[in-house]
Amino acid sequence: MNITIHLGYANAKIFKCETCEAPKCYQALGSRQDEAKCQFCGNPLKLVRHVSFVDCPGHDVLMATMLNGAAIMDAALLLIAANESFPQPQTLEHLSAVEILQLKNLIVLQNKIDLVKPVQAIDQYQSIVQFLKSSTIFSNSATSVVPISAALHCGIDVVLQYITHLPNPQRPLNVPFRYLVVRSFDVNIPGGGDLPPHAGRHRGSIEQGVVRLGDDIEIRPGLLNFTSDNNNVTWSPLRTRVTSLRTEGASLPFAVPGGLVALGTDLDPSLTRQNRQCGSICGPPSSLPDVFIEIEVQVFLLTHVVGIPRSPIGPSTSSSSGSGGAQVGPSSRFLPGAFLQHRVGKLVVGETLRITCRAYTTAATVLVRRGELAKLRLRNPLCCSIDDKITISRMVERKHRLIGWGTVRRGASAAELK
Repeated sequence: MNITIHLGYANAKIFKCETCEAPKCYQALGSRQDEAKCQFCGNPLKLVRHVSFVDCPGHDVLMATMLNGAAIMDAALLLIAANESFPQPQTLEHLSAVEILQLKNLIVLQNKIDLVKPVQAIDQYQSIVQFLKSSTIFSNSATSVVPISAALHCGIDVVLQYITHLPNPQRPLNVPFRYLVVRSFDVNIPGGGDLPPHAGRHRGSIEQGVVRLGDDIEIRPGLLNFTSDNNNVTWSPLRTRVTSLRTEGASLPFAVPGGLVALGTDLDPSLTRQNRQCGSICGPPSSLPDVFIEIEVQVFLLTHVVGIPRSPIGPSTSSSSGSGGAQVGPSSRFLPGAFLQHRVGKLVVGETLRITCRAYTTAATVLVRRGELAKLRLRNPLCCSIDDKITISRMVERKHRLIGWGTVRRGASAAELK
């Protein structure tokens, strides 16, 4: 079985022919291509949208990776196989995550329609539409379901048409830039011999401001230093400068919000190897949010855990009961009968959860719980702002399952190693 473990990336440009009729007038080409002619009439094409795609794994065991990728998304394409029953467990969990993260621009792609009979495809299409109408965030929105066959390139022009009509997000430019790292890596080849070594590289997206070549930057939380018993940790921000800006192999003198940008630095590649800086935030020195080791969170729990197949002995509930936070969320309203209805129990003092803030994922231990508020001790320091949103996962059926979300209300700063 081949699966995507890390986030994948691709850029594309969507062109439109002013002569041909929709939807075949929409055509996608590589992001390096600035001019092109229509494959049907030969007239020049007009560039209408430049898009970056983040390919997230759909498997439930890689939910944290999906949440990391969703942190930089403006819209989501949810891929559903027409030759499988709907909904699949991971589909339920991903839809809950999309709703929690407030990604209101969603396009559902019903793929592999060439592998089923028309009646089956129509039945599943209607099921998807009814399912989306039962969800809070999508019931009144213009969420579209597009039947396609990627293998036969059927319906792709319709998808392109929908993408071009998605609203363009407005991001501030006249503020200090902030760059969110979703992957970091070492591009040096092992045993490279006499080849000159390359410094550390990052890939991510700019949330605000403009970053330019030669800018001095700070990376938080940066370098983590654990004590011998792993009970205490200090952090040290990494300070470097921007040595390169690239997208799809093209070098840039500056970069603005929107799309994916590879950022090169002077850092030792050992500091960026194997996603060690994933979830970090880059910006001008002294402009970034605080780094916390403890956070107080206003918790909102789903009523049920979604996406667990029903066992032969029937439904069961989680061991804890009650409400360790406001019981909200859509999961209880559209749980199909084919899945276990595990109730989400209250947060228990001493239990270990997994939280994700933007693209940063770490373990967290519940220290105190008072009504909707919970104080969490983080395994790794977190760079975040007050009122930032986090997602909360708990180990259920030997897998981390999404159980709710929270809003950061205050935090205790982590010790900085001078």
